[in-house]
Amino acid sequence: MPRTPRTTDPELARTLSRRNMLGVAAGATAAALLGGATTASAAGTAPVPGTAPAAGRGRPVLPPGRLGIQLYSLRDKVSTLGFARVFEELRRFGYDEVEYAGYSQGSAGPLTLAQLRRLTRDHGLRAIGSHVGYYSDDPGAYTFAQNLTKVLDDAQALGLKHIGTASGPWRYGATVDGWKRCAEEFNHYGAEARKRGMKFYQHNHAEEFSFATDRPDVRLYDVLLAETDPDLVYLEMDVYWAYAGRFRFGRRPDGTPAPFDPLAYVLEQPDRYPLFHVKDGERDDTARDGYRMVDVGDGDIDYQRFISAVTRTHGGRRDHHWQAEHDNPAESLTFARKAASHLRSLREKDC
Repeated sequence: MPRTPRTTDPELARTLSRRNMLGVAAGATAAALLGGATTASAAGTAPVPGTAPAAGRGRPVLPPGRLGIQLYSLRDKVSTLGFARVFEELRRFGYDEVEYAGYSQGSAGPLTLAQLRRLTRDHGLRAIGSHVGYYSDDPGAYTFAQNLTKVLDDAQALGLKHIGTASGPWRYGATVDGWKRCAEEFNHYGAEARKRGMKFYQHNHAEEFSFATDRPDVRLYDVLLAETDPDLVYLEMDVYWAYAGRFRFGRRPDGTPAPFDPLAYVLEQPDRYPLFHVKDGERDDTARDGYRMVDVGDGDIDYQRFISAVTRTHGGRRDHHWQAEHDNPAESLTFARKAASHLRSLREKDC
């Protein structure tokens, strides 16, 4: 479907059109990369449950040096064992990168940012990013809105190239104007981050793909894309939640179809998506989100297809980072090991 939504807001429509001047070329690229799968996916056809992608004998789908993990998945082990022990296991499993979800380690004892940076480096890992809250009613909160300078100081001390939030742009409600206000703030955070050589990013959940309460023909995610400066605000697509969003919000509030393909969003603006969360789910149409979260490799999301398509874009094997994640794994280190093994086993299909 076209990336510029049908909207009764002329100003927003012009902005979307301006931001997608390369849409025709990008759409052609997306079609070529997706092949026949685009039509089915854009029509809302779900992956067939229980099917696994063909292994293939080509080069690894995952580019070298780009396997990461969001440490939120291992928060229980970080809290009890400490970063050093967790990093030892991650390196043994073959991880290259980590994304922080806080800088403390609970009962394992206090440590400084300089110590955390050294621990990460000394275990052969790169810190690729970190999640921080967007805003709070507490003026002393550790968030972008309340303490931007401190957040950026800490990210710089850790040597991060990306600093972002997993909070959605809900600060001023679910209207188009409310999201425009959030976009202005995101642009500010991005400008301040860029001054320090970092990229500011936002991580989605499913609800970002819902519709504006005052403009039911406008998908809120499109407002975020249109109103944020692509040179200042980047996106970390959580692939699982994007597919959940497609399931939940594939129709407008009046019931008319509004299908979209998460992968097509990326292929139209690949430079805006430096980071991804690789999270898997078993398809279940009786579940609210259309999926039930499982370990990476045990679900129905076709990561061979998804990662292959992204890495075939210009600079795709260099510019994107893939972070395995599970919100509540049964055993977090087992999840980390299985995810690494599965993602490294994926191969491009034979041509």
